[in-house]
Amino acid sequence: MAGLEGISIVDTMIGFAAPSGVDREIPQVKAAHRGSAHTADYMFTDVPDDDPDDPITATLTEMDRHGVGVGLVNTGRPEAIEAARRHPDRFVLETHVGQMGRPVDIVGEVRRIRAEHAEFGTRAVSFFPVGPVPQGPVDAATWYPIYATCVELGLPVFVNAGVPGPRVPMAAQRVEGFDRVCYDFPELVIVMRHGAEPWTDLAVKLMLKWPGLHYSTSAFAPRHYPSAIVDYANTRGVEKILYGGYFPMALSLERIVAELADLPLRDHVWEPFLAGNARRILGLASPLS
Repeated sequence: MAGLEGISIVDTMIGFAAPSGVDREIPQVKAAHRGSAHTADYMFTDVPDDDPDDPITATLTEMDRHGVGVGLVNTGRPEAIEAARRHPDRFVLETHVGQMGRPVDIVGEVRRIRAEHAEFGTRAVSFFPVGPVPQGPVDAATWYPIYATCVELGLPVFVNAGVPGPRVPMAAQRVEGFDRVCYDFPELVIVMRHGAEPWTDLAVKLMLKWPGLHYSTSAFAPRHYPSAIVDYANTRGVEKILYGGYFPMALSLERIVAELADLPLRDHVWEPFLAGNARRILGLASPLS
């Protein structure tokens, strides 16, 4: 636990419990392949099942309990904007692009990125390449106006990478696609989310190659962090790996923090991994400043 002591964690993927009956399924997942507690509950066997009266307070309570100082939350949930309004020092916002199972309205989404940044001070953009229909590989022309807008506004973009948990085709999230994007947008800061498996060795090679490419540990319990990512964080990747959780979507903060204590990170890696890298990328002040 010594590695965690005194660090105010910045969680680059946290959210709020959905009310009972709210359907979080991805429409294109076939009925026979749908989960009950989570769209990929064949992978997540202990999904938090709370249905709090006040989801914002519930998440904030868990953050306080487990040392999370700041959480990056998605404007797609109405609680996110209210949480950032009520607790601007604890929640920062990202604009999520695209709707599950529907075509991406690129012009509309660019306008929304700009509008939310102007109105709410958003700190990032995100998208899920296999979510829309049709899907859009990370290097597809579909996303290029999004990337260009992020560069113009100085926003990082978080992108799911690797085999997706939901049972939908995976090709849109192949990691080699980031190579072309980094070439075409040298000023863009990209953060790969959700594992990049089974291409983590390639992800590390690309992070070595491209200064703007990073990795978040979102949706993985620490005991399952890919060894290539841990090794990279401990060596040349100390400034490239960001902590990301998955509460309350599928993992509890209690489990995540307990398993973090056993993560074999070098002493100097803990602070940038848990906080410093995210603060730099999201443009957040140090908690001491």
